[in-house]
Amino acid sequence: MTDNLFKTNEEELLKTVAHLAKERQAVILAHYYCPPEVHRAAHFVGDSLGLSQEAARNEAKVIIFCGVHFMAETASILCPEKTVVLADFEAGCPMADMVSAKDLEDRKKELSAVPVLTYVNSSAAVKALSDICCTSANVVAVLRSLDSPTILMTPDKNLAQYAQKLVPEKKVITWPGFCPTHHRLNLKEITALKEAHPKAEVLAHPECQPKILAIADFIGSTSGIIKRCQESSSKEFIILTEEGVLYPIKKQNPDKIFYTPQTPMVCPNMKKNSLIDIVKALETLTPIIKVPEEIRLKALRAVEKMLAVPRD
Repeated sequence: MTDNLFKTNEEELLKTVAHLAKERQAVILAHYYCPPEVHRAAHFVGDSLGLSQEAARNEAKVIIFCGVHFMAETASILCPEKTVVLADFEAGCPMADMVSAKDLEDRKKELSAVPVLTYVNSSAAVKALSDICCTSANVVAVLRSLDSPTILMTPDKNLAQYAQKLVPEKKVITWPGFCPTHHRLNLKEITALKEAHPKAEVLAHPECQPKILAIADFIGSTSGIIKRCQESSSKEFIILTEEGVLYPIKKQNPDKIFYTPQTPMVCPNMKKNSLIDIVKALETLTPIIKVPEEIRLKALRAVEKMLAVPRD
């Protein structure tokens, strides 16, 4: 009875969202890590790079962002003429908080002319101090595009070490940041999972620690992992990224089996996004995320340089 009531309420909320979105001329963008019902409400579901590109090209006047704070900021950077609303203002990113503009400014002084490559999981103020941005989907291509032999990469040390391994001709100076969700994976647990399912292909996000990536069969961004599940001839997979990807993966591959670690691969901030939040955001057009123009223009240069780099 309760399940049926929940489904009825969910269906009604989805109808309300669709109606309000049309009324507001709004597009709803959601990250893969959001809850399944948010996927259903969204016009576009993607990873950081895909959402950035969609925000830039979409003609809607209002962007309702279901993700975390830095993602809505990126949309504001790319689309200053649009109203960008974050579905849940409390949805932050611990990794983004691991690098501040002040700390980056100080480090840049120490390193003099070394260019800064910043993961999009960062604040607009940090992007504004960076030479170029990247996502987990294009980090290798972006790193290769830089002329300098030495690069400071912020804030994710795991992504930086992954990129360094694939682009050995560059010297990558890392920042001591990381994603708590991916970083917490335990090598012993993953090894045991592999032994329990020897036919399963291990797919890992590059935000995982190097020791985890070393035993993976495939390393890729969220969208890369989803694509791999579709294209691989394997029938079993061990998924080493946030569990939100399982919703689209299982829908697209009903004949395949997916295993996940016992360690909860959950980003609590992404899970804060809900249908109720989307309804409220559409009704009130708050909370608006607006990057100050002086910061926006500097950050825009770094983001546009990223978007101009061809994908590998």
